[in-house]
Amino acid sequence: MSNSENHLQDIKEIRQMMERSSRFFSLSGWSGISAGVFALLGVLAALILPESEIINSPDTFLIADGLIVLGLALTFSFYFSQRKARLQGARLWTPVTRRLVVSMAIPLLTGGIYSVIFLLNEHSYLVAGTTLIFYGLALVNAGRFVNRESVILGISEITLGLLATIWPAYGIWLWGTGFGVFHIVYGITIHYKYDMSR
Repeated sequence: MSNSENHLQDIKEIRQMMERSSRFFSLSGWSGISAGVFALLGVLAALILPESEIINSPDTFLIADGLIVLGLALTFSFYFSQRKARLQGARLWTPVTRRLVVSMAIPLLTGGIYSVIFLLNEHSYLVAGTTLIFYGLALVNAGRFVNRESVILGISEITLGLLATIWPAYGIWLWGTGFGVFHIVYGITIHYKYDMSR
């Protein structure tokens, strides 16, 4: 191998090291798919159960429903990401992971508190749009640590959130599309583009 080829190989290895130090590669496509499935189940529950006699407070039920969906999505996301990191021989919790979590946490917590305030003040029709918008902002904010597809998903969620705010009567359907269908499509894309190629 000539000196020029050695230099090119060294540059390639340095670039890979820099990318590994600034990108989160452990996000599994299955995380997105499972989150989407749980979101669709949450939508189904929100459409059926509040109409039954066993639910005394629909707004309280919506808070519980959202928290259950969020808890399941985070649990399975952690599980699938941990499994992917283990298969790659890498650690899940790194400085990049910490920066990723912080960049997502601020818009997510703000949006969550904002949504609860709406619910407590009987403005539940604004919750679907609010959660979509703040989640989209979190994804765009964290996209620099993950991949381009996360930014695209974030912009899509923001767009749906704005539409849900304009047409709140369709909020639950737009919420299901964003958190459910779009997540499943995103997860499948990530799985075939990144999971199967590494």
